Amino acid sequence: MANLDILDLPSYLDHTPESGARVRELKQRPVVLEIDQLSREFAGPTGRLVALDEISCQVRHREFVSVIGPSGCGKSTLIRILAGLDYPSSGSVRLDGKPIVGFGSDRGMVFQGYTLFPWLTVKKNVMFGLRMKGTGSRQAEAQAREWLKIVGLLDFENAYPNQLSGGMKQRVAIARALANEPRILLMDEPFGALDAQTRGSMQSHLLKVWDSVDVTVLFITHDLDEATFLSDRIVVLGANPGRIVEVIDVPLPRPRSPELFMSGHFLATKKRLEHLIYNHETPMKHPSANLHSRAA
Repeated sequence: MANLDILDLPSYLDHTPESGARVRELKQRPVVLEIDQLSREFAGPTGRLVALDEISCQVRHREFVSVIGPSGCGKSTLIRILAGLDYPSSGSVRLDGKPIVGFGSDRGMVFQGYTLFPWLTVKKNVMFGLRMKGTGSRQAEAQAREWLKIVGLLDFENAYPNQLSGGMKQRVAIARALANEPRILLMDEPFGALDAQTRGSMQSHLLKVWDSVDVTVLFITHDLDEATFLSDRIVVLGANPGRIVEVIDVPLPRPRSPELFMSGHFLATKKRLEHLIYNHETPMKHPSANLHSRAA
């Protein structure tokens, strides 16, 4: 962990004019995902275990929101509930105002592991969800090729997953998730298994894809640089139980470039995240994820 205390940095609450204008514009967009007082409990050997405690958050149209926190804070539990792979003990989750019940094509999911079907070609992996929805073979093939073109893998449409690098496999997984045109793309540490160089390349590639597609992104990560570089907002969870301790409007303009990693606003945001996650104090629970920064 870098020692950022020795640097004279701006406040993470102080935005550039460009990023401040973007924050204000985002707050005017319609809400796509609404999480209201969401809690999840499990039975443990010594009693109930509270994984998530009254999480409340709104995600707006075409917003990129990252969720970070220490190990055991419930990040993966949260995204599994949003994907319909788990269920809340109390509270509610709504997408476009409708309760989320079970898995649906209105949500795309990309996992950390490479979840491609090894017996299918790249193109047929992307076609899979389309065919399951009843899309005709020719139309599904045409759409799959368009998505492979967007993620830069059209030349590999007839390759098999074992012929691809890790980054290429995740690009196929992203194309497959987006092919169903979901309202929100859920990503559970999708680059966690990649080496540092490939991870950086995938971050930039994801931003290019997201910029060209009408989709909202909720991104789970433990990497502070990644969260700061990619996100419009960062939701910070504390552990035991998992609850929102702060939501940060990232004070960086778009489009993003690797040069921003050394900017004062980037480092100030990372410093705040390090304080929230790695200090030994217990942050106070915040009643809502709709916090206002100085850009508001």
